[in-house]
Amino acid sequence: MRLPTTLRTPFALAAAALLVLLGPPLITEGDGAAGGSRIPGLELMVPNTPGGGYDITARTIARNIEEADLGSNVEVFNLPGAGGTVGLSRLVNEHGNGKLAMSMGLGVSGAVRTNTTGHTLADTTPIARVTEEPDIVVVPADSPYKTFEDLLADWKASPGKTPVGGGSSPGGPDHLAPMLMARAAGIVPKEVNYVPYDGGGELLASILGGKVAFGVSGVGEYLDQIEAGDLRVLAVTGGERHPGLDAPTLRETGIDVAFTNWRGFVAPPGLSDTERKNLIHLFEKLHDTDEWRQSLKTNGWTDAFLTGEKFGDYLDAQDRRVVSVLKELGL
Repeated sequence: MRLPTTLRTPFALAAAALLVLLGPPLITEGDGAAGGSRIPGLELMVPNTPGGGYDITARTIARNIEEADLGSNVEVFNLPGAGGTVGLSRLVNEHGNGKLAMSMGLGVSGAVRTNTTGHTLADTTPIARVTEEPDIVVVPADSPYKTFEDLLADWKASPGKTPVGGGSSPGGPDHLAPMLMARAAGIVPKEVNYVPYDGGGELLASILGGKVAFGVSGVGEYLDQIEAGDLRVLAVTGGERHPGLDAPTLRETGIDVAFTNWRGFVAPPGLSDTERKNLIHLFEKLHDTDEWRQSLKTNGWTDAFLTGEKFGDYLDAQDRRVVSVLKELGL
């Protein structure tokens, strides 16, 4: 195609070249190019109900991405069911979708082993592990249990009549923690009356409504209710006391258990190498921001950053851990 006469003069050609040099590049970080941090149209799936740990993590991530100017209009949506395996099936069926990631953790690892599902985490693309935190043993403020020892006395005397609620399916963290506690206390795990809920949001209503004697959940999920005086913390499952909580560790109460949960993100299978690297790079950029560091502090989360293949190896190890613990507990 011939250029117009006006553009074929030396002066016009030089001016056009200058515009090209001064104009925006054709491929930038904002276009989702290899190594870019921006992914237009990014969606974060939460495989349980609003208000739980996966939900809080995903919405915090989405907000921090926008606050740190690493992206905009990040959509978070909930797809609850079967301990996270409904969301997992949806994720796997989104083969090749480089604009979708799912919030997950030990709960999904466990649910895969205790629910009938055609998919496992091995079918996904590992992106990043982001946090670690202990569980907490909580009761409503008007509970007769003032200390963990008070609760333990009734639990040991009648485990079937002392229901414990958790925000994960059997095999998840809120299930494994009380089962390990029971075994250490001399209670047969199979006799424990565990009531599963689809996330911390559903569990909270049951704790406050007195439908369970006590609940076990992640520390970050109930900080607001604890600070407001609606919940009382009786114990922390981690190896050390948690900053800001006036509660002993299980070991301080004589129960030799130290247990922590973790959370991360996986993407659909079938991503191109560029799409996979873009998602990982986004989380790497986010990890280095002041916004994310503040969110870790606010929610009481421990930084446990791990990406890509190393995270994939960790997922494999967690799967083996869940199988081993369930067998040990006779579950």
